[in-house]
Amino acid sequence: MTDSVIVEADGGSRGNPGPAGYGAVVWDTDHARVLAERKESLGVTTNNVAEYRGLIAGLAAAAELGAREVAVRMDSKLVVEQMSGRWKVKHAAMIPLNDRARQLVTEFDRVDFSWIPRAQNSHADRLANEAMDDAPLIDEVRSAQTSETAAVQQESAVGVERTLPSWIDEAADARAAQQKPDQTAPGWTGARGRPTRLLLLRHGQTELSVERRYSGRGNPPLTALGREQAARAAKYLAAKGDIAAIVTSPLGRAQETAGAVGDALNVPVRVLDRLIETDFGDWEGLTFAEAAEADPELHARWLGDSTVSPPGGESFAAVRERIEAARSDLVGLYPGRNVVVVSHVTPIKTLLQLALGVGPSLLYRLHLDLASLSIAEFYPDGGSSVRLVNETSYL
Repeated sequence: MTDSVIVEADGGSRGNPGPAGYGAVVWDTDHARVLAERKESLGVTTNNVAEYRGLIAGLAAAAELGAREVAVRMDSKLVVEQMSGRWKVKHAAMIPLNDRARQLVTEFDRVDFSWIPRAQNSHADRLANEAMDDAPLIDEVRSAQTSETAAVQQESAVGVERTLPSWIDEAADARAAQQKPDQTAPGWTGARGRPTRLLLLRHGQTELSVERRYSGRGNPPLTALGREQAARAAKYLAAKGDIAAIVTSPLGRAQETAGAVGDALNVPVRVLDRLIETDFGDWEGLTFAEAAEADPELHARWLGDSTVSPPGGESFAAVRERIEAARSDLVGLYPGRNVVVVSHVTPIKTLLQLALGVGPSLLYRLHLDLASLSIAEFYPDGGSSVRLVNETSYL
């Protein structure tokens, strides 16, 4: 729990109204460590709506962190003055947003609002611009969702029963194939609909993995064994078939592994930057013992607190933020399909963590072998399940 935090938020619209997005960042009280980030593309709306949405997202993130006192800093004079009670809310579109923000404020012991120059709000401004830049992908997601909904409605109208992809648990899928899309899925989850099934493949061996060194944003190639591992995994996946897409981290070791799978399946590979491995900063290339010796106190805290970052690096909490966004993109782009996701230890563990609905302790307790396969399913109603963890029988 973090008692006191700083929330900085911003929103923008390219046209006012125009393509819009918001960004929000939660800092510790020293303004030295990022505790959470939020951003979202909003479609076409105004600057003021986007700014309020950024504030709401920042307050919600602070509440999730357990904060009791919040210092809100924004470069929107309008939002700061209205939330401070000095200006009235006159525009009809602002009233429900102001009400929502005030409702969130009541969840804290104290919330202070202050105006800052735009130059001092650069982090939130950058996130807002990234959200606006993401608009083409968001449109693609929404288009895919609309197409899937139309297909469901059409099949329902003509009485066609849709079958679930047969993968891993053929018996369960055979039972599920006899159900309509709005019926309860097999098992104990209670989830409804047809899930997007993510086949989570870790990349093959590199020299850094042989030496058990932190390997984040560095780009070591696969070893000869690593290429063999990728080929074996590709052969295994090709034999199963029914793969709609292959997505990969931008790093070379993942792309090389994904390329082998793509060749075996004759399916194109798509790069998703959010699937990149954790940035280990100054610990990149060090062994566990070397990192612990270099920064003993920080390393010890990092092992028990997902919000702690390596020096110059990225916290596991920050990784979760982008992996949650990647999960949402994949479920939107490939509803009800099987998707091979080629990535790294932390992103794969995080997707399994999200599917299981458990805390960050899983990151420290779960082992994933090189070129191993795990499977997580995400349902359209928000449900999820894990079918497989660390399969290596094909290696």
